[in-house]
Amino acid sequence: MTLAMKKLLDDIKKIEHGFRHIIEAGDIILADKTQKHFDLATKFLTDPSYQVRMLATYLLGQLSVNNAEALRLLETKVADDNDWRVQEMLAKALDYYCQAIGYEKSLPTVKKWLTATNPNVKRAVIEGLRIWTSRPYFKENPETAIRFIASAKSDDSEYLRKSIGNSLRDIRKKHKDLVDAEILNWDQADKKLVFIQKLIYR
Repeated sequence: MTLAMKKLLDDIKKIEHGFRHIIEAGDIILADKTQKHFDLATKFLTDPSYQVRMLATYLLGQLSVNNAEALRLLETKVADDNDWRVQEMLAKALDYYCQAIGYEKSLPTVKKWLTATNPNVKRAVIEGLRIWTSRPYFKENPETAIRFIASAKSDDSEYLRKSIGNSLRDIRKKHKDLVDAEILNWDQADKKLVFIQKLIYR
């Protein structure tokens, strides 16, 4: 590892909050064409520092558009990371991938991730859908975003169901009738669904 790279990593480790410093560091690395970006990202994934693993996730997101293995690592190894900040970066990485290739073209990936057993994989999609109703395809098809989000409503993970509730609450600000119509069919005796509804209507 070069001295410049070591300094870059040391600098991001000093900052405990936010994403900007991670993105700036990632862009510096990606601008250096002498570096093997994918190899660096995979190496960074094993670092004990969550900041460096966030950097790895950002790099993989940027590379995923043209590198299927980078996308696979996001879905598998990154999604298994226990740090919530890495999971926030995973959602941003997926958002970049879908935006870069086009939201409609990304639908097969969205559907695949929503069937994952790992709730972190599903959450990355749901956090994306939360804002995608203002973007191409989903802006014209908000009911699709709502249906995708609701498909994970019975998951055992409270962490995931909290994301579902918060996402539907945000979408409901613009699409009240569509969200209410979705919830109308929910089992009111199911405690998991009641938990989500309380978040939506709070």
